[in-house]
Amino acid sequence: MSAAFRKANKARQRPHRERSQPAARAKLGLLEKKKDYRLRARDYHKKQDALRALQKKALDKNPDEFYFKMIRSQVKDGVHVIKQPKDEITPEQVKLMRTQDIRYIEMKRVAEAKKIERLKAELHLLDAAGSGPRRHLFFVDSEREVQEFDIAAHLDTVPELVDRVYNRPTIATLEKEAVKGPTDPVHLKKLAQQRKNQYDLLRQRIEREKAMFVISQKIQTRKDLLDKTHKVKVKKETTTGPAIYKFKFQRKR
Repeated sequence: MSAAFRKANKARQRPHRERSQPAARAKLGLLEKKKDYRLRARDYHKKQDALRALQKKALDKNPDEFYFKMIRSQVKDGVHVIKQPKDEITPEQVKLMRTQDIRYIEMKRVAEAKKIERLKAELHLLDAAGSGPRRHLFFVDSEREVQEFDIAAHLDTVPELVDRVYNRPTIATLEKEAVKGPTDPVHLKKLAQQRKNQYDLLRQRIEREKAMFVISQKIQTRKDLLDKTHKVKVKKETTTGPAIYKFKFQRKR
């Protein structure tokens, strides 16, 4: 009952209204409340504190102070911008720098090529992962031979070794000596994973060597463009090759 009474009593209360701006001061806009004054006062004091800090910094400044940004920066549109230094190098120096870059890239490419050859010698390019499915075709003379064809007998080996593309000894070899290397499935699976990792590494090194070759070609092209000879662009530069230019023939004395 008490809750219902309070609710009914509030319904008859006069609604609270904030005081508005007097008519004589209507030209000044809305009447400022306490929360508006506090925001305005905080902003004012913040600006005053910043000004006092700048004044103190100016008073404490050493007149003999110097740092390089005083002469290496300029004001653009009210913002300090660092001046970009001009390149004080000659065209001959630029050509020499490009030559050094080419030599370094070529040195790294040759080192990568040697690593590739070493990996190929170790792996012998056996069943490389990612290569297309291998096919071994056998030719017979009649349909009957196709139906009766026995791949193990044709390869002269045991049926368990038919799926191998390497290290597949014949029956005569197996009669003389046992199969060399691991034969259990767990060990074979581990070796297959190691071989796959090695082939992945070989593929990455081949791609890196190709990328270095393209980079050296692009640097050489930019070096050739420093020449003042008239030239015409034949093919634009791509991610896999440099731009191609046709230079005007000049007879060398």
